[in-house]
Formats: sequence, structure tokens, C-alpha cells
Amino acid sequence: MERPRGSSLSSPKYSILIPTYNERLNIALVTYLIFKHLSDINFEIIVIDDASPDGTQEVVKQLQHVYGESRILLRPRQGKLGLGTAYVHGLKYASGDFVIIMDADLSHHPKYLPSFIRKQIETSADIVTGTRYVKGGGVHGWNLMRKLTSRGANVLAQTLLWPGVSDLTGSFRLYRKTVLEDLIKACVSKGYVFQMEMIVRASRKHYHIEEVPITFVDRVYGISKLGGSEIVQYLKGLVYLFLTT
Repeated sequence: MERPRGSSLSSPKYSILIPTYNERLNIALVTYLIFKHLSDINFEIIVIDDASPDGTQEVVKQLQHVYGESRILLRPRQGKLGLGTAYVHGLKYASGDFVIIMDADLSHHPKYLPSFIRKQIETSADIVTGTRYVKGGGVHGWNLMRKLTSRGANVLAQTLLWPGVSDLTGSFRLYRKTVLEDLIKACVSKGYVFQMEMIVRASRKHYHIEEVPITFVDRVYGISKLGGSEIVQYLKGLVYLFLTT
């Protein structure tokens, strides 16, 4: 297979950014599964914790004793400052050629990571994004109303923005590091709209984007952080992107 552009003469390195807030019950299992499915890959995990009161950081420190501080980096912040800024914070410490962003709540199963990496190598893509809305993808654990809300949000965004990808609101992605740095500089959103803005701006900049089908699984432990305010943010962000891109 073709070697990804921007990699070293040895195998490329992948930095996996995982923002956390009250993920004590999930972060150890996610970490174990990442190591299981990427056993032959050079990677590091960067946990960006927003001062979780449930002891998430203590669990991550225990994981560092198991896997090593060079493989698991804890880079906390003083409070909840938004998803977009979490990635900006984590990116400062990323040493990989490529950056993978994923959630800590098991909705993004690490078993898909080899498919992301393989797709990037085969196509030399700048971005590989997981999608629920192509053959082989789907959602598990959502009620009908949430499925309709998600599908409707994507259809509306597709109609207004024509981004060239099927799943705008997904947050399971692999980026070439230099591309991610460029896109972050161009983005103004900080919350849940951040993911949509990133992929829209990538499309406008003509970056090469590929998709991998995934099944999104609703969180097993903890409480969903998606609420009415996030939906309002999404609609405002959609209008902003329609007017400015």
C-alpha cells in the first residue's frame, strides 16, 4: 500500500485526541480497546479532560502506570470550555503525522480505527470521516425521535451547504495533522457545531475526504451531553456557514 504523505521513513504515528468530561466509567475500556485494535500501530492517546468531578483524571493516571506516560498523555483544562477548543488544546501536544478524534463514551468503537487508517493509506486522503448514513453504517440505541432529529439535521445541512460528505455531524475522524491545523485556524465554532464547520471548510478548501461506514452506539455509561441548547447552536451554526462559505 502507498505510504501516507507526510509520514516519516518509518511507519507513521497517530495521535488520538479524546476529550473527556465525567467519563470515569468509559475511559479505561476505550483505552483497552484502542490498544487491542491498534496493536501493530505507532500511536499515542491524548486525553483532554475538562476538570471532571467524577475522578476521570485519576483513572487516566492509573492507565498511565499500565501503558506508560509516553503512550497516554493527560492534558487537563480548568473547566468545560467547548469541544473545539479541546481539540486545539490537545493538538498542541500531538506528535503524530495524523490525528484521530473520537469520543470517550464508547459511541465510537475503536474496532473501526484500522479501517480509517487503511482507507487513508489506500487513497492518500487528507481526512477520513466515519459515517452513519451509507451502506454498512447505522445507529444503535437511539429512539425514533433522536434518529429523525439527526437525519433531519444532516439532510438540512446537505441541502444548504453541499459539503460532499454524508454525515456532517459525526465526530469520529482521522486528519492529516497539517490539514487539521489549517482547518482549526479557519474555524470559529467552539461547541457541537465545530465538527460540521470543520468538514464544510475542508470541502471548500478542496481537501481530499473519504468516508468509512460506522455504527454509532449510544453511550453505555453516563449521561448524554446533547440537549436543547446544542440543537439551537447547531441551527445557528448552519445559518452562519450558509452565509459565510
